[in-house]
Amino acid sequence: MKYQSRRQFLKELGLSSAVLPLVMNLPSLGFAADSGLRKQRMIVMFSPNGIVPKTYWPDQTGDKFELKEIMEPLKKYQDQMLVIKGVADRVRGDGDSHMRGMSCLLTGIELLPGNIQGGSHTPAGWASGLSIDQELKRFLQSKKETRTRFGSLEFGVNVPHRADPWTRMVYAGPNKPVAPIDDPYQMFEKIYGQMKDRKSLASILDDVRADLKKVRSQLSSSDRQLLEEHESYVRQMEQELKASAEQKLAVKVPVQEVGIKNDNDHMPVTSKMQIDLMVNSLANDMARVATLQYTNSVGQARMKWLGIDDGHHSLSHKPDSDQDSQDKLTKINKWFCEQLAYLVEKLDKTPEPNGDGTLLDNTLVVWTNELGKGNSHTLNDVPLVLVGKGLDFKMGRSLQFKNIPHNRLLMSLAHGMGHHIETFGKPDFCGGGVISELT
Repeated sequence: MKYQSRRQFLKELGLSSAVLPLVMNLPSLGFAADSGLRKQRMIVMFSPNGIVPKTYWPDQTGDKFELKEIMEPLKKYQDQMLVIKGVADRVRGDGDSHMRGMSCLLTGIELLPGNIQGGSHTPAGWASGLSIDQELKRFLQSKKETRTRFGSLEFGVNVPHRADPWTRMVYAGPNKPVAPIDDPYQMFEKIYGQMKDRKSLASILDDVRADLKKVRSQLSSSDRQLLEEHESYVRQMEQELKASAEQKLAVKVPVQEVGIKNDNDHMPVTSKMQIDLMVNSLANDMARVATLQYTNSVGQARMKWLGIDDGHHSLSHKPDSDQDSQDKLTKINKWFCEQLAYLVEKLDKTPEPNGDGTLLDNTLVVWTNELGKGNSHTLNDVPLVLVGKGLDFKMGRSLQFKNIPHNRLLMSLAHGMGHHIETFGKPDFCGGGVISELT
């Protein structure tokens, strides 16, 4: 049975609005986007402070390449990877390399004049244009067949509360930074819209269980199974969030230095929770575009769970001759790659609702960084690893270019999503158009 409006749906079945986030994208009810259209998705994952080139970049190009230590966690998905070397952030102007590397990463355009003082460079303000994820959000939201509840979702892990060009990579427009949500409780509330406070976690399923029973009789068998998965997931999140809240109340959080969030030591747990929420939101078709930002440019996370007490940014400034620091930085970047591998595997294990294959078959994950190398602050060789078949690039390869502008990659991402823009960011860096070698 198809319903003409959500209001009619609620009235005739006697449902509360609490159940809507769980059922509105089920095709049996007639409110979801056209199930006959492929649901292409893109995720951008960011980790900061550059990489260790000798343990990151493959030595070979083409389809016969070996993964170095940092990328070993992705070995299972090597045939679905694109490793791209030789892409440069050519944007210059105001701000230091960390600021421009972060806020120009997805915008491809200069920072506005401002009074935020960087390292040895001139002060600057926010980016002067929107980021590619928000450009794609606008494009997808402009069409009924690709419109979703949120359009895009911005996740964070251990991102400082302060707002400056070092902490923001997503921009809704010139001078319009978008803050990621790095609190899983807040993201849970945003996605499901029912959690007034953490105490409501214990009763959220009780409030919607009766409604879910009413809805089941209106669904196809495949949608019933999907609905059961949603309910199971919410129950799991309820248990995880409740347990985490109780633990934080029981154990006093140690005081950290300025700029480090006081949940530094919980990063592994928060990372998993945020990834689980992201994949669930994509499976529910609440968005087609998402970002996942780990800490920030110049981020000083202390990864004690890896046996590393040093701040990440401080380590990244050590010379290449300091082998102990190089080893620690390799461990740190490998940990970030493990988070990527967890995300990719979860996408791969999640069936495409009412379609063929898995979410990974229709999703491209882009892992990147604001710097090519931390101690030189270079904006050349921007770290780029792409995983997944969502944009129909030719995967399973290692590519190497000669300092081509990253604007061309941003344009290629848009074209892969069906958005055929002629320039993006600074037009001067768009010559040559999309990177044809990706396809």
